[in-house]
Amino acid sequence: MKFIFRTTILSCIVLSTMSTKAQSPVQYMDKINAEFKKISEETWDYTRAVAHSKKARQIDGQRRQMINANRNGLNRIKNMPPFNGDAAYRDSTVRYLELSYAVLNNDYAKIMDMEEISEQSYDAMEAYMLAQQIANEKMEAAFDIAVAANEEFAKKNNINLINKETETAEKLEKASEVFKFYNQVYLVFFKPYKQEFYLIDAQSKGDINAMKQNQESLSKLSKDAKVKLKTIVPYKGNSTLKAACEDVMDFYIMEADTKVPMLVDFYLKKEKFDKLKTAMDKKGKNLTEAEVNEFNAAVNEFNKASNDYNKINAELNGKRANSLNNWNNAVSKYLDRNVSKKK
Repeated sequence: MKFIFRTTILSCIVLSTMSTKAQSPVQYMDKINAEFKKISEETWDYTRAVAHSKKARQIDGQRRQMINANRNGLNRIKNMPPFNGDAAYRDSTVRYLELSYAVLNNDYAKIMDMEEISEQSYDAMEAYMLAQQIANEKMEAAFDIAVAANEEFAKKNNINLINKETETAEKLEKASEVFKFYNQVYLVFFKPYKQEFYLIDAQSKGDINAMKQNQESLSKLSKDAKVKLKTIVPYKGNSTLKAACEDVMDFYIMEADTKVPMLVDFYLKKEKFDKLKTAMDKKGKNLTEAEVNEFNAAVNEFNKASNDYNKINAELNGKRANSLNNWNNAVSKYLDRNVSKKK
């Protein structure tokens, strides 16, 4: 599971034409924007690390550097004097950075803890992704206020602005969209993926009823997933990630609809064999010819079912590994192609 905060940088607003009188307010804005530039660079370093690693804890060093850049910028801007007695611009920026720091330091720490258990169930994964969304919404709301104050300051001081994103801001914005699409597909993928674990667990216990229930659920969830995938618009027309997900769903449907009934049949024959063997052992040598024939037939059925069971398991294990490897490779290629590894 991959996650980054949707981070927009105030320094994406650059100055255009200005009068001589506007030099002092321009310098004031430049000083604030210089802090945002440092924050944006650390944020991009962290984003790159998230895109090309497996777990958030593995790149905790980058996260801490990003937090430190945010905190240092916050302190420097907070200690700036008001401009000609007007503190609205500075204070709005400070409020944004304070909230940003709180989200990165507190909310994200909780999200990292949630990541540890997110794959235990679909509900846990959904809660994990919702926490990400809420954290992002908090930052975006505060950012809107900061942007408004930035524009109001420019207006008061006759500064013309051009909305032109820096290269780093553009990369962060693109990464946000890349992850948004990935998360949509991943959540569709995860529900059947987790359901198969329940099926395999029931199989390992030889629980026939649980196998049948999980078989039906896996088939339904996988077919529902294929329908949901059709509603997701590919990122820039690239459908390879969706296609890889759909291939996994096709495997699950094949497994549930055609192979699991044969595995269940093995356990039914095993159950019959075990009952007959127990009965035979109790009778000892006092067996009728009919009972011996029935037992021998059960032995033959069980042996055949055992061979079929082993073949089916080997087939499923091979196809499962291939489909999941293809999915993981598709995820890696998608992120490598769309989130740059360069600074």
